[in-house]
Amino acid sequence: MNESHLRRMKDLPSTHLLGAGTPMCAGCGGLQALHEIYDLLGAKTVFVNAAGCMTLLSVYPFTPFRGSWLYTAMASAPAGAQGVRDALDILIQKRRIGREEDLETVVLTGDGAAYGMGLSATSAAIERNLDFLYICYDNEGYGNTGQQYSGATPHAAKTSTSTGPSGYAGDKKDLFAIWAAHRPAYVATVIGAEPLDLARKIEAAKQLRGPRLIIALAPCPVGWGYSPEETVNVGKLAVKTGIWPLKEYIDGHVIHTKVPRSRLPVEDYLKVQNRFAHLFTPQRDEAMLVSLQTKVDDYWKNIA
Repeated sequence: MNESHLRRMKDLPSTHLLGAGTPMCAGCGGLQALHEIYDLLGAKTVFVNAAGCMTLLSVYPFTPFRGSWLYTAMASAPAGAQGVRDALDILIQKRRIGREEDLETVVLTGDGAAYGMGLSATSAAIERNLDFLYICYDNEGYGNTGQQYSGATPHAAKTSTSTGPSGYAGDKKDLFAIWAAHRPAYVATVIGAEPLDLARKIEAAKQLRGPRLIIALAPCPVGWGYSPEETVNVGKLAVKTGIWPLKEYIDGHVIHTKVPRSRLPVEDYLKVQNRFAHLFTPQRDEAMLVSLQTKVDDYWKNIA
């Protein structure tokens, strides 16, 4: 970041677009979702950001947000959100600020924090019924440090730390179910490629109080191995093949908000990403492809 770049950032108006002039990867699915989410949340927010890809949005003392921003270590964002929320509540109680000056407390993390390092702090925050909105951009690996596998990495995907012939041997953790087991106010899955579904869920979350989670699948051109202009297509394939169910948890019930009635084959999604190329070349791994398809089929069998 040179001095001329810093001067240009300083001169940008406070309403410039989120991500403009920042060193984010082209075609970032996480940034796509965050653009859409921030358009709905607006400036009366304080983002508590755990170390990760989106940390690159902020170059001290500047951020592209019109609201506030707090940076934390990877495991500490829910604890940071607790401090921010408590401080705001005390200021309101003591009439140091009016209720019209209150801010929405928003945690922003990648899957490394949400599924792994920060999970214990998140669980404790939910148990305390912390009033916060948690946004996880899920690019299925530690994207900011070279796409090592995380608790969100899908079975058979190759990462920089699962390079064997069969890819990642584990399975993607079900963060939706983990949150739902805590009986929070709201949990939803979204993707930037389905903006109307995303917008409805953000509006629903805004009307509630207590712990609320939005998990945004974040297609990653660099980590997943596809051309940046294909991000929307990859996102739509994730939904159309049933790999990424769009759903929400509210009042103890799970509702699927977009059911792919005529699902495309799972391999339509896999074959456009280099992280799954070993399933197709130098020869098809038919057993693995059938296994992955069966898992998706089994999920949707009981969904009306």
